[in-house]
Amino acid sequence: MARPVTLFTAQFSDLPFDELCALASDCGYDGLELATFGGYLDIEKAAKSAKYCDTLLKKLDKYGLKLWAISNHFAGQLVCDLNCDARSDGFAPAQYAGNAEAKRAWGIRCMKASAKAARNLGVDVVTGFTGSPIWHLFYSFPPVDPGDIENGYRYFAEKFNPILDEYEKHGIRFALEVHPTEIAFDLFSAERALEAVGGRKEFGFNFDPSHLFWQGVDPVKFIKRFPDRIYHCHIEDAAVELDGESGILASHLNFGDPRRGWDFRSPGHGQIDFEAIIRTFNQIGYAGPLSVEWEDCGMDRKFGARDACSFVRELDFQPSQQSFDGVFKR
Repeated sequence: MARPVTLFTAQFSDLPFDELCALASDCGYDGLELATFGGYLDIEKAAKSAKYCDTLLKKLDKYGLKLWAISNHFAGQLVCDLNCDARSDGFAPAQYAGNAEAKRAWGIRCMKASAKAARNLGVDVVTGFTGSPIWHLFYSFPPVDPGDIENGYRYFAEKFNPILDEYEKHGIRFALEVHPTEIAFDLFSAERALEAVGGRKEFGFNFDPSHLFWQGVDPVKFIKRFPDRIYHCHIEDAAVELDGESGILASHLNFGDPRRGWDFRSPGHGQIDFEAIIRTFNQIGYAGPLSVEWEDCGMDRKFGARDACSFVRELDFQPSQQSFDGVFKR
């Protein structure tokens, strides 16, 4: 059975919900990875009201769409982030703007509610972020004491274990998108994050190869290191274009600026070896969604959404049920 192909709604969150559903259906997607951005999903209401969830599911069904996962990236970011500037004020209700701990408390409450919301919506995975109290220490100057890093992982565990208790209670898994600014942003930091929460099964990863690739981390090696922790997958591409002037840290240049040393691409238009990823998924038995996270400043997004769906459909193949030379043994 082919893996479901879904569209992550984040980059389309300015569209009216019906327009987005119609677009996804017309492009050929099986469903959505429904994010809270854009007001499409009220997590706290979904946690409390079965009627609200039923109405949402019926709306999706009207367009022939299903849910396999929901996203609460913004609330998750607030849990461990320093929350010390205005950049994250828009992640929480306006009354919490400028108040780091109020934003954090709201984020924790919503991340806990996400588990029950997922159960009410009939899905078993919530994708999202964790934030990080130590991301700003990624370069060790002024020198960083190893104890400061250790304390950062302790803080993450202190904040997220009570959240994960709710996930355990409701039979839901949390899939952290391994990503810069999160407690896990590459292979080794992902190992450390798992260790910090005691390896509990409620905590795994939303595998997105684009964030690994531009850092120089082999996405296939990441899958092989965590074969039982890949709970969800984003299909997102990237291209590294270092020309002797650009740098891998991107020089404070915005996405889409041709001077950047790397940038995101629509799936199939970058440099990631997606066939190798699918082959490795077949080896580990990953049968979950292939969720298109579309980000490409050089391409019209509606064209990109349709093109990406076609790319993923052609990309996805199942493992062989026999060896190629098995016919000679008959």
